[in-house]
Amino acid sequence: MATDHDHAGHPGADLTVRRLVEQYGSPLYVYDLARVRAALEDLRAALPQPCRVYYSLKANSHPDLVAELRRGGARAEVTSRGELAAALEAGHPAAELMYSGPGKVPAELDEAIAAGMRTFSAESFGDLERIGAAADARGVTADCVLRINAAGAPGQAGLRMTGGPSQFGFDLDDLAEHGARLLVKGVRIIGMHFFPLTNSRDEDGLIAELAQSVRTAAQLREELGIPLHLLDLGGGFAAPYANPGERPVYGRLRTALTAVLDEHLPGWRDGEPVIAFESGRYLVGDSGRLVTTVTDVKNSRGNTYAVLDAGINHLGGLSGLGRLLPLSAQPLSGSGPAADEAGDREPAMVTLAGPLCTPADILARAVDLPGLRPGDLLAFPNVGAYGLSASLLGFLGHPAPAELVVDGTETVSAGRLTLRRHTVSPLTASRTEDTTAMTETTTGTTPVGTADEPAAPWDPTYEALLKEALPRLAAQGELKPDTSLKAAGLDSLAMVEVLVRVEETYGIAVPDSELMADTFATPASLWRVVSALREQAAGRV
Repeated sequence: MATDHDHAGHPGADLTVRRLVEQYGSPLYVYDLARVRAALEDLRAALPQPCRVYYSLKANSHPDLVAELRRGGARAEVTSRGELAAALEAGHPAAELMYSGPGKVPAELDEAIAAGMRTFSAESFGDLERIGAAADARGVTADCVLRINAAGAPGQAGLRMTGGPSQFGFDLDDLAEHGARLLVKGVRIIGMHFFPLTNSRDEDGLIAELAQSVRTAAQLREELGIPLHLLDLGGGFAAPYANPGERPVYGRLRTALTAVLDEHLPGWRDGEPVIAFESGRYLVGDSGRLVTTVTDVKNSRGNTYAVLDAGINHLGGLSGLGRLLPLSAQPLSGSGPAADEAGDREPAMVTLAGPLCTPADILARAVDLPGLRPGDLLAFPNVGAYGLSASLLGFLGHPAPAELVVDGTETVSAGRLTLRRHTVSPLTASRTEDTTAMTETTTGTTPVGTADEPAAPWDPTYEALLKEALPRLAAQGELKPDTSLKAAGLDSLAMVEVLVRVEETYGIAVPDSELMADTFATPASLWRVVSALREQAAGRV
């Protein structure tokens, strides 16, 4: 599925990207939705059917990519409040999301449940208890799959997630010895979750790992009586990163895994259990590339350095952990200011450095490139996953690259991430949103915002105003004082709309000191400010 925006090295595509850089500046990320659709189609063709596919937003939470995968039938797996907000913004129904990851804190669980989420992956007994406490405080039941940390088959993986001591999942011996702790108020166990490895190009190893997970799930259901209505087998599907190459084709996976499921879980074809898989990099990895400009070329003690306008703040920020190097960039044809083509220049070994004031800002060492000159454009291919979202964006304060989304030759959107500092208020017993502090949870946890909130302190006009500005609130029925406005879609633009409507409706002016996240956290918190300002205005009459 080639388009005009495909990989670096195609002259037509290179000319197109040069025009995009002229329009939107450098550095520039370009994502192609056509490649996202192709990846989802390829993944489905490789998997047993029927099955459910979850897109892992950690790979890239850009709303246009998330929305494209939703339109293709993929659900979303989120691991934070930010990813939850991105999934909701992209149109995913909260009830169809999966919330996973270790270290979930009460505030984020409350926000997720208030938004309508009901499915969670539990990583430990403590995690299960916190999920149950948050659900019970809201008067609902959370469906949980237990993430299993089991010994895996000998697969070739870029990064092993479980199988040894790990923060991820329940150890099998703990489940066998302490099974009674799975009986938690507010929780219904519905299945199991496996994710033993990631980024596996070895198809035999991947098949062995997934088959072992199926056998383990069937054994746990039989021996420990763990319900199995949903079996999430995770992923492990590979994709090249910041290097030329194609996604692997898993030509034998579907047949092999179908046979294993038929043998050990014969009801799976009828949805008992539902079989699910997760993927991030395979679905979006080859959709994106980063275009960057050479700003300087220098020789230092016999070594040539090309300094770029993008560094580890824009790509490969995890390279300090040894995860992502080596990276590879290729010059765009005809990209330099000189008349000659880069291919006509003498090749040279060069180190690609970023603009940051740290020796750690190295994207590639001793790479063989045609003699580079200031003004040349280089492209890093296959960075749709773990590109900007996995980089040190806040380090040293450089602006983020523009992100351009295309669909073939059509431009869909252009935007830029920004970091903005917000004023926060001291924590109280009833306000824990917008923090990442780890807190203790007990079965008596009070729902956020309910300690001192009346049932419905506002007039009907206020409720109608909020529901008109935030349609997700209307879909939830009766407006509750402690509903999270952020989870209902209150981004910066919607906040401005709500602010203008409130000021016009009630004839007030909200002061700058109240323009903070705490004010717009819930209907009750905003109404407190509105009602106080109305009283002040009435007292002046």
